[in-house]
Amino acid sequence: MASKLFSLLQIKSIILKNRIVISPMCQYSAEDGFANHWHLVHLGARAIGGAGLIIQEATAVSPEGRITPEDLGIWKDEHIEKYKEITTFIMQENAVPGIQLAHAGRKASTSAPWQERRKLTEAENGWQTVAPSAIPYYDNDAHPPREMSIADIKKVIADFKAATKRAHNACYKVLEIHAAHGYLIHQFLSPLCNKRTDEYGGSFENRIRLLIEILDAVKSEWPNDLPLFVRISGTDWAAGGWEVEDSVKLAKLLKEKGVDVIDCSSGGAVHFQNIPTAPNYQVPISERIKKETGIHTGAVGLITEAHQAEEILEKDKADLVFFARESLRDPNLALNFAHELKANVIWPKQYERAQLED
Repeated sequence: MASKLFSLLQIKSIILKNRIVISPMCQYSAEDGFANHWHLVHLGARAIGGAGLIIQEATAVSPEGRITPEDLGIWKDEHIEKYKEITTFIMQENAVPGIQLAHAGRKASTSAPWQERRKLTEAENGWQTVAPSAIPYYDNDAHPPREMSIADIKKVIADFKAATKRAHNACYKVLEIHAAHGYLIHQFLSPLCNKRTDEYGGSFENRIRLLIEILDAVKSEWPNDLPLFVRISGTDWAAGGWEVEDSVKLAKLLKEKGVDVIDCSSGGAVHFQNIPTAPNYQVPISERIKKETGIHTGAVGLITEAHQAEEILEKDKADLVFFARESLRDPNLALNFAHELKANVIWPKQYERAQLED
């Protein structure tokens, strides 16, 4: 029987050669938002390695939207040149280049993970963070976020719009809005982070307003024939927070507004979350959203084996499988999975001899 993992999937004008997606993974290796050779080799290696879609790490729409000072950015036209080099190479390897647009909100202005992930002061190249409400991630945070004004909100929407235009000019073929993992848009979605009393807080409709307005702005610059993804945290894994039922309701609205894929992750909003981590632990979120809304979904999280990914697709629990840490461990993950599943795929000619058994 033919492998579902290595079957084609057409989304609008784009045809993915397989259902393997490389998740956005921060590299914390940029300067002033600029990509460099590290990003070209990192992303290019996974295109060589056979994945159908390569989504670039969370790319900040403004300097203050970065998680760390070393994050990629797309807030000025000068960033485009290197991104074009990256997208050109990915497409040369018959893969599709994608980009995730993001704003970190209250989780911005931190050091890289290998620098103990702490809040940075302005003297340490940090900056004042913003959020829907002036609630820090940790109670003892000495540098809490500033509650956003309506003008701040309008600027964020404009920044996403401008970033989308640059992403298209840089030849990305899939655009993903990052509304997960406790970053700015998720902070508005979650009642644990959003205590506003204006039109951006309180009810479900008010809390999703920023995402909807960003989506409308993005769509005004993104071609109608190119895929549009939204990554969400399906649940906060915390009492009183965003729940799977909210995600299903949101997914229905996003589908109506032209979103093609919901990338189903979870958590990240609050430090007191209780995540039941285990293989496939987020797959039920993807399955439920897919079955209750009919939208394409992507499954992610502790999916590490070829047959595991194959089964998710065979049982119709998702349309795409996203790989993050397993892809860091194995850039050639897709080629190795094809070998294991005996799928007939085209290898890079430079690697063809690796198909033969020793």
